[in-house]
Amino acid sequence: MKVLITGGTGFLGTALTNSLLIDGHQVWTLSRDPQRTRVLAGVQVAAWDGRTAAGWGGLVNEMDAIINLAGKSLSTWPWTEANKREFWDSRVNAGRAVTEAISKADRRPRVLVQASGIGHYGLSGSLADESTPPADDFSARLTVAWEDSTRPVEEMGVRRAIIRTAVVLGQGGGMLGLMALPVRLFAGGPIGGGKQAVPWIHLADEVGAIRFLLENESARGLFNLIAPEASTNADFYRTLAKALHRPYWFPTPALPLRLALGEMSTLVVDGRAAQPKRLTELGYRFQFPGLAEALADLFR
Repeated sequence: MKVLITGGTGFLGTALTNSLLIDGHQVWTLSRDPQRTRVLAGVQVAAWDGRTAAGWGGLVNEMDAIINLAGKSLSTWPWTEANKREFWDSRVNAGRAVTEAISKADRRPRVLVQASGIGHYGLSGSLADESTPPADDFSARLTVAWEDSTRPVEEMGVRRAIIRTAVVLGQGGGMLGLMALPVRLFAGGPIGGGKQAVPWIHLADEVGAIRFLLENESARGLFNLIAPEASTNADFYRTLAKALHRPYWFPTPALPLRLALGEMSTLVVDGRAAQPKRLTELGYRFQFPGLAEALADLFR
């Protein structure tokens, strides 16, 4: 299979690329600076501007699948208005560029996997699944625009699977290192009241689920990529402290974090529980459904 990945040089994109290469697939990725971009051996890199299909769109004629992961990381601090605009533009413009390329292709890919986020459901409320409507905060509005950016490809006959992803736990990138830092420094404990949900998924399951949706011809529409075992903030840090052989004791008040981080504090202070309803109904089996086994694997 020939696969084009936007955002293919990031934490998730690199892990996904490696998985595809191991199984003998051919992978292309896009970069604003191909000459300086470091990629895994065997990956082909094409130049793009992040906004249009200019210069690379013809590649789509050769592709069996496209995976659109492009977007500036929400962990970028602080959430200034300029950064929030970059969060928005980097996602929406990339999606529109992919749509443009597919619309002009003589031979269209069979499937597009479109990234999104579990923040679609907001920061509080009952257990969410794929039928739960979006919230009205910044993160939720961002996911709606991100998903809509490639919606037209469905009318072009391309199967589209949308992945609303939780916090991906893995070594070498993502949020895990930052989340583990206070625990490593013997200051681990719940944040705020500790009852807010921490939506997470092991990197192996994130890659596994994307591969499952990529290859399953009946996989269309919305899918929550989140571990089936719900975890509160207190659960998460208690289990993380055990995995790192550190004490679990000091709660971190929410107010100082809100003052220090501003709107970005919602990533650590708030959270709503969700479930991977459609993914499990379709038959995906998690390698790490529970938090204790996931963290034990990552810190063994």
